[in-house]
Amino acid sequence: MVKKSPIGVFDSGVGGLSIIHSIRRELPSENIIYVADFKCSPYGNKSKEVIEDRSEYIVEFLFNRGCKAIVVACNTATVNSIGKLRRKFNIPIVGVEPGIKSAAKQSNSGVIAVLATERTIKSASFKALKSRFSHQVRIEVKACQGFVELVEDGDLNSETSIKVVNGYILPLLSKGADHIVLGCTHYSFLTPVIEKIVEGKATIIDTAKPVALELKNRLTNLNILHPSHDVGEVQFFSTDTSSNVSKRISDLWGCSVDVLEM
Repeated sequence: MVKKSPIGVFDSGVGGLSIIHSIRRELPSENIIYVADFKCSPYGNKSKEVIEDRSEYIVEFLFNRGCKAIVVACNTATVNSIGKLRRKFNIPIVGVEPGIKSAAKQSNSGVIAVLATERTIKSASFKALKSRFSHQVRIEVKACQGFVELVEDGDLNSETSIKVVNGYILPLLSKGADHIVLGCTHYSFLTPVIEKIVEGKATIIDTAKPVALELKNRLTNLNILHPSHDVGEVQFFSTDTSSNVSKRISDLWGCSVDVLEM
């Protein structure tokens, strides 16, 4: 029965966990299969061709496991591969887009900042998105080296993480940015550190909730929401189960989980 089929979610590593946390809040009855592509992580410094190939490989796996919808829980994978994925797979595929529109609409200073990976920033779709709103606000874009690694290592609130994040955030605040857009799902886990540095001087725009709501709308319109009121199951897979992957995922998920090798 399609309604009871799982939702597939994937990312290069643990960043997409921020998305499935939000999906669980909006759609608690849905079953979820999450794939972390640790074998090829991070995506941010890979070529478009590599990202397309990895995304197609993982979606094929999720499709073959009967997933009724796919969430590309990675900004870099979304901007580089979602068009090709949608052409190949005949199921709803929801991507992640930096919340530039929301930030531009709400900004009072006329300056917003976008934090993203280098590959996302260089993509044609990101450039097009930025161009759409550049006449409304000045958009400061930063490729944040080290952010993904901090999250993957679970280093979310140390002196090192604060120093690294500080080096990117303070210059943006000095340029007048009053909204900071998180353009990578990994960065969501650094929100507490960013908020501490910002001290209320800027609003942080995350994309996790809008993605979950878009998924909910798509499933509702297709009449394939899970019919049960019970809490759904979440299965975790990784393309590489070495390097203490289970602990890294468990720490950010909030409880101990088993991670199967894909």
